[in-house]
Amino acid sequence: MSADKHLQSWQERFEMAEAMQPLLGKLYRNQGVEVMIYGKPLLNASTIEIIKAHRLVRRHVGEKLRLRESFPFVQALSKLAVKQCRVDIGKLAVNYWRDHTDVSEIESYMAKELADAIDHADDVAPRDVVLYGFGRIGRLLARLLIERTGRSNKLRLRAIVLRGGKKGDLEKRASLLRRDSVHGPFNGSVEVDEDNNAIIANGTYIQVIYANSPDEVDYTKYDISDALIVDNTGIWKDEAGLGLHLKSPGASKVLLTAPAKGAIKNIVYGVNEGDITAEDIIVSAASCTTNAITPVLKAVNDKYGIENGHVETIHSYTNDQNLIDNYHTADRRGRSAPLNMVITETGAAKAVAKALPELAGKLTGNAIRVPTPNVSMAIISMNLNAETSKDELNEYLKDTALQSPLQNQIDYTDSTEIVSSDLVGSRYAGVVDSQATIAEGKRAILYVWYDNEFGYSCQVVGVMQTMLGLTTLSLPA
Repeated sequence: MSADKHLQSWQERFEMAEAMQPLLGKLYRNQGVEVMIYGKPLLNASTIEIIKAHRLVRRHVGEKLRLRESFPFVQALSKLAVKQCRVDIGKLAVNYWRDHTDVSEIESYMAKELADAIDHADDVAPRDVVLYGFGRIGRLLARLLIERTGRSNKLRLRAIVLRGGKKGDLEKRASLLRRDSVHGPFNGSVEVDEDNNAIIANGTYIQVIYANSPDEVDYTKYDISDALIVDNTGIWKDEAGLGLHLKSPGASKVLLTAPAKGAIKNIVYGVNEGDITAEDIIVSAASCTTNAITPVLKAVNDKYGIENGHVETIHSYTNDQNLIDNYHTADRRGRSAPLNMVITETGAAKAVAKALPELAGKLTGNAIRVPTPNVSMAIISMNLNAETSKDELNEYLKDTALQSPLQNQIDYTDSTEIVSSDLVGSRYAGVVDSQATIAEGKRAILYVWYDNEFGYSCQVVGVMQTMLGLTTLSLPA
C-alpha cells in the first residue's frame, strides 16, 4: 500500500469514528444504552479510542473489524427502541458478517438479537449516592459517576462529605477534581457554587457537606433520600463504626472502600457479588489487591485447583506513608516513600477467602511498597493440583480474559515492552502479564498488574450497582 493510501485509510477510519460519536452519546443520554466493542466501553470515547477499540477485535477473533463494518450497526441501534442495556456491537457485527455480505438485513438482524431490550420497562428509580471522603478513591469514583451523567442514569452522585470547611476549601476540592497528577485532567467542566456550597461537574450538582462524624449529617435537608453512603475514609471498618452512617436521616446503605472487619461481607465484583442480598445494608468492596488477585485465582482454581500459594504485592506508595522520614505507628512506613522500597504487610491474600471460601487457609501474602505513585503488581506463586505449562496456562487465561464471565475483571497482555505507567487508567481489576508467566508441572507463577486506584474504583462502582439493584441487561448474551 502506498503512503497516500495509508493516509486515506486512516482518514476514512477517523471520519467514521467521528460520525459514531454523536450516535453513541445520544444512545446513552436518552435511552440508557451503553455501546461496547468486545467488552470495551465506548461511552465518552474519543475518535482515537474508538479506532483502537476496533483494532483490539483481532485479539478476540483473529480478524479485523473495520469501522465501516460496525458503523451500520450503530446506525441500526439508534433506530431501535432499546432501553437500559449494554450492547456489544463488536460481537454483533462479527457474528453478522460471518454469514452475510451486505447491509440489507442488518436492521432486522439487530431487532431479533436485541428483542429483550426493545421497549424494556424503565421502572427502576434513580438512586442517590453520597461519597463520604474525597481522597484518591473518592475523586476517582466521582469521575466515574459523572461520566455517566444523563437522563437515564440511575446512579446519581448527590453529595460529598468532608472534614474541615476552612476558607478556600471548596475551591481547593474542586481543583483536585479538575486536575490529577496521575490520571490527568478531568474530562469536562468543573464549577464552584460558593453561595450554596456546591460543585457542578458536567451538569452534576454535587452538594458539599462538612461533618466530623458519620452520624452528624441530615441528608434530607439537601433533598437526598434512601442514599448509598460510600465511605472512602478507611477510618471506620466494623459494623459499629460504619453503622453510624445509618443514623443520619436520608442514608439507607453503606459501602466501605477498604477491607472490613467482623461479619461484614467483603465483595469482589465479578466473583461473589451474588452474595449481596437486599437485607445487606453494610458491605465492603475489599481492597485493591484483593480485587486484582481474586478473579485470577478463581480462574486458575476452577481449572487446575490450587494446593497452596503465596502472593507478593509490589505496591505503589500510598498517602498513609511519609514523604520524608518521620514518625509512623506502623513498622517501616515512617521512612520516605519516594526514596525507599518498604517491606510491609498485607491482608489481601487471606482476604481472598472471604470471596473464595475454597481457598481459605491456602494463601500467604506480603507486600513491598515502591517509589511509584500508582499501578501495582501481584506476583502469585502457586502449587497446583494438576500439571500445566506456560503456553497452556497463558492460553487459558487469555481465553478467560476474552470470553468468560470474568472478562470485565481480567485483562491480558502479551507485550514484551509493557511497564507500570502503561497501565494507568486501566478499568480492569487485574492484567495478566503473559510474558512473565512461569509454569512447569504443578508449579506456576503469575504476574498481575493493576491500577490500584482507577481499576479498583471501577470494581467499586460494580458493587454499588449491585447493592442498589441496578443490574443491566447485556446483549448479546
